[in-house]
Amino acid sequence: MNWKAVVGSAIGTSHQDQEIPCQDYGHYRIFNDVIVGAVADGAGSAKYSNVGSGLTVKTVLKYLGRISEYLQKRKHCGQKISQPLSKEEATKLFAGAVKTAIAKLQKQADKEDYSINDLACTLLVFVATPDWVAAMQIGDGFIVLRSQNSEYQLLFQPDKGEFVNETTFITSTNAVKDMQVEVISEKQEFICASTDGLEKVAIRLSDWKPFSPFFKPLEEYLHEPVNPEEENKYLTEFLNSERLNSRTDDDKTLLLCLFDRE
Repeated sequence: MNWKAVVGSAIGTSHQDQEIPCQDYGHYRIFNDVIVGAVADGAGSAKYSNVGSGLTVKTVLKYLGRISEYLQKRKHCGQKISQPLSKEEATKLFAGAVKTAIAKLQKQADKEDYSINDLACTLLVFVATPDWVAAMQIGDGFIVLRSQNSEYQLLFQPDKGEFVNETTFITSTNAVKDMQVEVISEKQEFICASTDGLEKVAIRLSDWKPFSPFFKPLEEYLHEPVNPEEENKYLTEFLNSERLNSRTDDDKTLLLCLFDRE
């Protein structure tokens, strides 16, 4: 029994036309039976948002690299690793990661002599064990999961502002305050984190329900034994497919995780 994960990004056709680099970034780390994942979407109005999204994800994953040690400390206090974090614990953990990332972005901005707002990006993060998942979101994008014997579930409604393409970024003054946090204490099977480029094809916007036909093939793909050298091939081809690009011209990032109990 172990976690299996794959991540991929693709430049949106509108960015290709304008010769703008991909402003998305996603990655993950696995620590025994704990997986930590993060995706970020650079603000289109921010000059160096591609730098900001990459730096943010890398900083957050490094910060959360201490999660195994943290869970072991809880174990010594009489709490089982299978016991989920409280919402208060999760909020404190994620707030620490966000504040560390903001400090890193400010250091980068000072070094290059530009505004931290030039590095603006959204951020979605999760920490998952086989028995529970804790997640946070700043801005738009989505996290969808499927617990054992359940349907796909959208964890947070994307943060949409009053105007088109308006949302909260990690560099916003109210970022930590507006951060959405949730803890699901159920046995996990599948987790998907994505930037907003795939919202309209993966989420039914009328009622904010996941569109099962989008997620089911992706979950089935993770169940297939794949040569490690080709594990990104399916995802890369999917994200760059003409069919998908006909429905969205934005950058696209998918982080897919599966806990294989067989």
